Amino acid sequence: MNSAPANNRTSATVPTVSECLALMERYGMLDNIRAHSLTVARVAETILEGLAEKKTTVVELPPKNLVVAGALLHDIAKTICLQADCLHAQKGYDICMELGMPTVAEIVAEHVLLKDFSIPRYSEGIFFAKEIVYYADKRVRHDTIVSLDERRSYILDRYGQNKADRLHRIEENFYRCRTLESHLFTHLNFQPHELPERVATPPMMPSVA
Repeated sequence: MNSAPANNRTSATVPTVSECLALMERYGMLDNIRAHSLTVARVAETILEGLAEKKTTVVELPPKNLVVAGALLHDIAKTICLQADCLHAQKGYDICMELGMPTVAEIVAEHVLLKDFSIPRYSEGIFFAKEIVYYADKRVRHDTIVSLDERRSYILDRYGQNKADRLHRIEENFYRCRTLESHLFTHLNFQPHELPERVATPPMMPSVA
């Protein structure tokens, strides 16, 4: 019997890399957003492989195909929402649910802000696919791997709009992400600043078929 949490389980509804790339085309993903998504997928895959390599997590790790699919599709609605002024995480969730991909939909819904932020769970070495993709996304500015501080500065400049409430939400989100990072990297054989060198130059698509 599988003892992994339900959030870690995959199903036949997880698309392959080829299917994810086809969905990018179907939903008109801009080239720069596609490049960002490919890099996020490589980062997420590298982190997952690192967790498997060190083998200190207390439960079964999320399936690689789920992590990669979630990373590739996390911005599936970004282009649509740039044109329609909608919340791309919510719209992306709706799209994935309509396509019958509930496990991917959960990752997409929480890639901007985690709803189930759980320090006790992270302390036990339990990380769901959504946390890996959330963190990977925060480490990629456009298609370049950067530090959380660099990404935070970019987000503050682009989305803060000098509004106190927005700035506070961004700061709080990155505080959470730093907390997640500190727990995540206790289960990896490398440090946050070494991540770029651990990730090979992104190929046209991640290695998972």
